[in-house]
Amino acid sequence: MVDRRDFLKFAAAGPAALGAQTSRGPIRAAVFGLEHSHTTGKFKAMKDSPDYQVAAVWDPDPAVRARAQKEPLFQGVPFVDDAAMLADGSIELVVVECHVWEALDRGERVIAAGKHLHLEKPPGNDLGRFQALAAEARRKKLLLQTGYVWRWHEGVNAAIEAARKGWLGRVHMVRGNMSADRDAVQRAVEARYKGGGFFELAGHAIDPTVRLLGRPSKVQGWFRHHTGVDDRLADNSVAVFEFEQALAVITQSARMAGATDYRCFEVIGTDGSFLVHPESNPPRMRVYLREARGSYKAGWQDVALPPQPRFVGDFRELARAIRSGTALELSYEHELLLQETLLRAAGEIKG
Repeated sequence: MVDRRDFLKFAAAGPAALGAQTSRGPIRAAVFGLEHSHTTGKFKAMKDSPDYQVAAVWDPDPAVRARAQKEPLFQGVPFVDDAAMLADGSIELVVVECHVWEALDRGERVIAAGKHLHLEKPPGNDLGRFQALAAEARRKKLLLQTGYVWRWHEGVNAAIEAARKGWLGRVHMVRGNMSADRDAVQRAVEARYKGGGFFELAGHAIDPTVRLLGRPSKVQGWFRHHTGVDDRLADNSVAVFEFEQALAVITQSARMAGATDYRCFEVIGTDGSFLVHPESNPPRMRVYLREARGSYKAGWQDVALPPQPRFVGDFRELARAIRSGTALELSYEHELLLQETLLRAAGEIKG
């Protein structure tokens, strides 16, 4: 571990606010939290990118740090405590990886320190605090991005694009599934919340749903314990989202064999449908159109998709916005709507 005084000795002064400076060398970034399942993927995405230099990593838990320090992926990266990390003015971006109940505390500290923030999902269950966090980030001209994994998926975005261009006619149904096959440790983590596994994972499907359809007028969720596992986790759940001219149905099971290959996002219209399995190997997409549109022919067709690595698109987008001093493609308003809709769907606030 780097001595804090030595680390601070070389830290440049002043925050890197949006519009206040433009990065010309690699963007110095830090990872605050090393236990989440997404951490290694995000660290690798930055490490492999010429846009970033990972200047520091840290986890408050000594056991977690000890495990990480033994991993080849983290060799050569300074382990720097969170106070020193946040005090280093040369670090522009902090990636917060943590449990749900830690997200807002850590996110608030990052914004207070004047850093751009990538925040693991879901970012807590207190909508008011998240709204205040977003407002402070906006006031300080700092970027705020949450970590939902389908945002840059070619198939998901192709479905949204086709709908927006009118190729699907009147879109009246969206369906999504974000099931998993959880072990006892993760089940205990998710059981802390009424929405259980749905609250932990369904935001990945809610994210593109509200991108396409906006704010639902009504949300109703059902959270049941049906898998026979001896715990209290809501492990078999569904939520229905009502829009003016459409419905969305998102389901989640915490005990589904082969769940990853089944996860899906579907957009169904009067003149066509896109059926996307974002995390199958290889990713799969089926399209039906009444008439040929763009590169798609009439009728059913299977569309080949290249590998869709997670996190690469997120950090490419952050680098673009940091270097240009411009906003992210997905705005503060989108992040707020997404969090509000997830909390409504998961029973944390009234639907």
